Amino acid sequence: MAGISQDALYADIDLELSWSEQELPQAARTKHVHKLHPYLGKYVPQLVEVFLERYFAPGACVYDPFVGSGTTLVEANAFGADSVGADISVFNCLLSRVKVTQYSLGTLELSLRSTLEEARQAGPLPTNLGGKWLRRWYSKQALGELLRYRAVACARLDDHALDVAKVILSRAARSARLTAHYDLDFPSSPMRQPYFCHKHRRVCTPVGEAAKFLARYTADTVRRIREFDDVRTKRAVEVIHADSRTLDLPMPAHGIITSPPYPGLIDYHEQHRYAYELLELEDRSEVEIGRARRGTSRQALREYVEGMVAVFANASRQLPVGAPVVIVVNDSRGLYPDVLDNAGLRLERSVTRHVNRRTGRRAGQFFESVLVCNVAGRV
Repeated sequence: MAGISQDALYADIDLELSWSEQELPQAARTKHVHKLHPYLGKYVPQLVEVFLERYFAPGACVYDPFVGSGTTLVEANAFGADSVGADISVFNCLLSRVKVTQYSLGTLELSLRSTLEEARQAGPLPTNLGGKWLRRWYSKQALGELLRYRAVACARLDDHALDVAKVILSRAARSARLTAHYDLDFPSSPMRQPYFCHKHRRVCTPVGEAAKFLARYTADTVRRIREFDDVRTKRAVEVIHADSRTLDLPMPAHGIITSPPYPGLIDYHEQHRYAYELLELEDRSEVEIGRARRGTSRQALREYVEGMVAVFANASRQLPVGAPVVIVVNDSRGLYPDVLDNAGLRLERSVTRHVNRRTGRRAGQFFESVLVCNVAGRV
């Protein structure tokens, strides 16, 4: 982007897909269940709203082969469309499923509050019941409280309520780690002594408990699920823990809205390591497409392209010819012409959107592309 004037730069930007902080404040970006749990790499729900209005009709079925935190599924349901989402990460599927499930709200709230109170009264469990990773990243009190909550939830809750409790537990575990307040996304080592906090600009003390987070997030989760219940519809939603390269869709889909992982940027399993350890989830990071640990060598980029081709080719075979496929991606390496061509997708339009740097300590401008495609034919 260097050397290009501001006017020239914004001439190619779709302003309907780009918002300032004033136009789209955090409360709108994280409305109802979209803030049930922190998640790196998700797009804002307002993007999906625009795509649904432009390319789909109520009653259609939308497929997201990289469901992530479930943004596409949530918005498709509110729009009045059926939806299918798949992900290689079992945590992503858990989080997405919790967001879109319809609950008996009074029963859910009573069950979660009773679980919280029973765990509080019982007190922390011995930390030797947790693994080595957990003992390294938590104080004894915090880990004991997390383990007790897990034990109580598993013993007393039905499947739907237990899934919600797992998300609450994971969110509390993220906050209760021995990490600096400014380093929650990518902590390198536990923080066991007072430290100067770049976020609060003062000396802070490492977190020593988890109970306050469990209480806070129980209340917040119940509130957000209630808020989404006011706008949700009865349309079908399927969340599938599977590899989208080989998945047979459980229902006919009419198109795709998705934001794939970028090559070498985020380890989607590793960002929720605390959840994988505490909930004892299956780790399939070795088959995760584009994971940061693989880097961006020629071989890694070749594997990324092959993976993306496999995902979209598999989807194309199951979609009607002409079906819309909307892909939000930063293709600074120019990989997607090959991906689309080899996956049986025809690029109809590519537009640029400006992404505000709203979180973390990242600086500078960031742009991503919206690739509007359709299924060209069988591959």
